[in-house]
Amino acid sequence: MSVSFSSTSVSFSESSFAFQRPAPAHLCSNSLTVASNNFHSATGGGRLVLNVGGTCLCRKFRGLKLWLLERLSFQFQPPKQPKNRNHHFRNNLENEKGSVSDSSSNLRVPDDKVTPVESLSLLQTGLSGTPVDVGRKPSLCIAVIGATGELAKRKIFPALFALYYSGFLPENVGIFGYSRKDITDEDLRSIIASTLTCRVDHQENCDNKLDAFLSKTYYINGGYDNKYGMSMLNSRMEQIEGGSKTNRIFYLSVPQEALLDVASCLASSAQTQNGWNRIIFEKPFGFDARSSDRLTQYILSNFQEKQIFRIDHLLGRNLIENLTVLRFSNLVFEPLWSRTYIDNVQVILSEDLGVHPGRYFSGYGIIRDIVHCHVLQTIALLAMEPPISLDGEDIRNEKLKVLRLIRKLEPKDVILGQYKASGGAKVDACVNGLTPTYFAAALYIDNARWDGVPFLIKTGLGLIKHQMEIRIQFRNVPGNVYHECIGHNRDRAINELILRDVPDEAILVRVNNKVPGLGLQLDSSELNLLYKDKYNMEVPDSYEHLLLDVIDGDNHLFMRSDELAAAWTILTPILNEIDKNNMSVELYEMGGRGPIGAYYLWAKHGVRWVED
Repeated sequence: MSVSFSSTSVSFSESSFAFQRPAPAHLCSNSLTVASNNFHSATGGGRLVLNVGGTCLCRKFRGLKLWLLERLSFQFQPPKQPKNRNHHFRNNLENEKGSVSDSSSNLRVPDDKVTPVESLSLLQTGLSGTPVDVGRKPSLCIAVIGATGELAKRKIFPALFALYYSGFLPENVGIFGYSRKDITDEDLRSIIASTLTCRVDHQENCDNKLDAFLSKTYYINGGYDNKYGMSMLNSRMEQIEGGSKTNRIFYLSVPQEALLDVASCLASSAQTQNGWNRIIFEKPFGFDARSSDRLTQYILSNFQEKQIFRIDHLLGRNLIENLTVLRFSNLVFEPLWSRTYIDNVQVILSEDLGVHPGRYFSGYGIIRDIVHCHVLQTIALLAMEPPISLDGEDIRNEKLKVLRLIRKLEPKDVILGQYKASGGAKVDACVNGLTPTYFAAALYIDNARWDGVPFLIKTGLGLIKHQMEIRIQFRNVPGNVYHECIGHNRDRAINELILRDVPDEAILVRVNNKVPGLGLQLDSSELNLLYKDKYNMEVPDSYEHLLLDVIDGDNHLFMRSDELAAAWTILTPILNEIDKNNMSVELYEMGGRGPIGAYYLWAKHGVRWVED
């Protein structure tokens, strides 16, 4: 008899093989228990061959030894594991109720001894390196509530397919659509098939992957009784899961007025007891501080904070992720990141009119839709102190400190605008009373790092062009010996760091340099990192980024309940003044530069207006 490890083969006779209990101290002391069905083996002619990968040989040999003991009828009691110990398997295999297991095998590995990739590999392939066929039961199920809506069709399902095609979803994932429409599985597949495409740089086997993804997509007609509908969803999920250990994600793409009922019924009737459950909520998260607090308390009565992911697709942009990378991984920037060197920070966001459906936008306005989440989260990430780690909760803690230190907005520091209604139905649909479609404001953070530095916000709908960027303007050089060469407009000679997402993603640094030639003439030029020239790849959609974060349990780009409350505290005074008709709303032309009042607001705070 022999045992083969990759290229190593050890032969021995069964009659001469004797087992003893292992000594207390052992090189392979990690507790690893694997039942025999996790081995891919072949026997013949008194020779036993087990295909075991060369990596992590120590742990795998211990599993092999236990398998041999079981086959030879030896009794062996492995050390007991500590109670209530959680195991985190990145890439969707985290089980918040304990170790990951199924009905026929139990794999227990201490967290500090196995990397996430190794854990995933062990669970998917056993010890042989060959995929384990466990009936193709899904290890992850994702349910889209409101599956026939525009957001689901245009964004959510395409993002899920892109993740599946790129290998970020398990091959045996289960995708479930839930809505009130009376359609079948095939109908849903036909609806979403027209929106699914492979990226330009990922075209191999596109049709095969598309067919495989659609075959894993199922539909549940929830009707108008969500409790019954969620029970049906749970039953269908359990049928597909087949009793295996499976985690679930629920994406609630539903109107605000239906959210509470859907969330309550989901909590009581659709959560799995054999893995973790994560729930994605779409913005906006309430109308003001009071309504948001009631909504938060209701949600927290049904779910734990760690289960809740409040999504804002704008926070999934590469620009946002670059904020912390640029600052904390480059020594050239971190020492300058304070009031000593920075004069002002500008957050600019203008969107096309077609981004927001009229009936949605008219009910909330730009403050509740964009400023409350995206803009304030951007400022928090930019201004926060270095977190103690990249863990989501550590980053959220630092963001919260910034939000709590932002002064409450006063009407004198805010400019509101609304684009003029025209004969086009597309424009008229969005205009409703005093609902603002433009917002400009000056914020101040009252701490030692940012005291006196204005953070200027300019965001609007239907402006001259689609633009998303952050501009960090530095102070003038004290006692600049070249001031005579700069000219009369010293503001044009300041250094500036520009982080641009739209129209062309780039990082720009504006510096002063000498113009070539005789004489001494200075010019302000840009050092340009243009992403499309540097990186020959298609940038994933923001929904792909955020959905992958949910699967991985990375919550740093999702607002926690206390962050949500802090953001409403900043904006509620202005919202109250708007509701009382105490604030004027300036009209502006579609395709223009916005209200004139914004220019005066910039000048009031001593900041040069940046031309579009």
